[in-house]
Amino acid sequence: MAKSNTQFVCAQCGYTSPKWLGRCPDCGTFNTFAEETVAPEPVKAKARAVLPSRAVPLSQVKYETYERVSSGNPELDVVLGGGIVRGSLVLVGGDPGVGKSTLLTQVAAHLAREHRVLYLSAEESCSQVKLRCERLGLRSDSLLLLNETNLEGAEEAICGAEYVVVDSIQAIYTDALSSSAGSVGQVRECASKLMRIAKSRGITFFIVGHVTKEGTLAGPKVLEHIMDTVLYFEGERTENFKILRAVKNRFGSVQEVGVFEMTGEGIFGLADYSSLFLSDSRGVAAGAVVTPSETGNRCMMVEIQTLMAKTAYGLPRRMSLGVEFNRLVVLVAVLEKRCGLALGGQDIYLNAMGGIRLNEPSADLAVCAALASAERGVPVDRDTAVFGEVGLTGEVRGVSYAEKRVNECVKMGFKRVLLPSKNLRACEKFKGKIELVPVSYVMQMLKALFPPA
Repeated sequence: MAKSNTQFVCAQCGYTSPKWLGRCPDCGTFNTFAEETVAPEPVKAKARAVLPSRAVPLSQVKYETYERVSSGNPELDVVLGGGIVRGSLVLVGGDPGVGKSTLLTQVAAHLAREHRVLYLSAEESCSQVKLRCERLGLRSDSLLLLNETNLEGAEEAICGAEYVVVDSIQAIYTDALSSSAGSVGQVRECASKLMRIAKSRGITFFIVGHVTKEGTLAGPKVLEHIMDTVLYFEGERTENFKILRAVKNRFGSVQEVGVFEMTGEGIFGLADYSSLFLSDSRGVAAGAVVTPSETGNRCMMVEIQTLMAKTAYGLPRRMSLGVEFNRLVVLVAVLEKRCGLALGGQDIYLNAMGGIRLNEPSADLAVCAALASAERGVPVDRDTAVFGEVGLTGEVRGVSYAEKRVNECVKMGFKRVLLPSKNLRACEKFKGKIELVPVSYVMQMLKALFPPA
């Protein structure tokens, strides 16, 4: 029997080295090398002849109808793009205790009423899963439970199910590798094997993934490439409201966001989430502005809050939550140069309510309005909404889905909306329902919100 040897593998990118290195030469990260045992490859038999694959013209390719099944949670169905696609792989990541296992337990119990569902628990015993089901009030006797960490040992049970929940991918291992569970090689090989089973047998997998202290999924990046859908569960353990975000979806939009509430009976989607992103004190305190944010197939009203304080040191501090930090710095420079606001000696703190992330440029004008309101100490009317993209010259550019944003403002009871002049023609049909204020430059927005005495 040949002697096995060891190698060092980077936990971030999978780079291998015969000795330990402090810094990975491939991805540049520090302290990510872990030792793994590598078994020698067995002597391969004579390779059989491989028949060449035949290419098919695009006009002859037949359409495949993807069957969707409801998960029992309407908010989760929206994030998935309309429901669960048969034969797909869904990866759910999040911090410990955020509610990943609770959500998937509810989904498994709902699907087990009409389908054959297996809950593969590699971290908890079957009795612990049963206690969770009793605590959540789930009565599904047809749900199959299996406590196994070896993938080959659970393959027979997996192939006999229609839906499988794997909790988690970092806790299972395969006999094909001699390294420990959770290593880069094990995670990659186990995910590849689950993908082959899902595509060949039409089995749907829900896979729980751990995250690192930086907030990214633990393991190699190929884990996310293999999956059809990647979901991130965000939220503090001390808060009841959680946000489920789709960062990859081959069967739907990647901008969908689901809002959930954690209760003693489980996790449930919020149909009316307007109160989560809006505060009752808007219109009273300075520095708060509401903007309609487009996320996937729906529009949400989000409040942006700003706080300014005189800096105690020579270098003012900038802090942003929910809005990209570099975008905040650019908008501060535009207000100073184009509008004459003195922000150089102020510490600026910016926050998007409810833990939502505003990645689209349409929130630029609302950020500028919040900064100007905090600097002047004058609150913005609570029935006023602002949206638009801001350029470096101070111009306000048009944005997409302007008609949908104004329609959401009308439904939420707002009386005035400041929008780019280029989007005015598309929104003229709302003139009788809401006051439309077109602006072409940031200075025009400031004059509309804060008219001179």
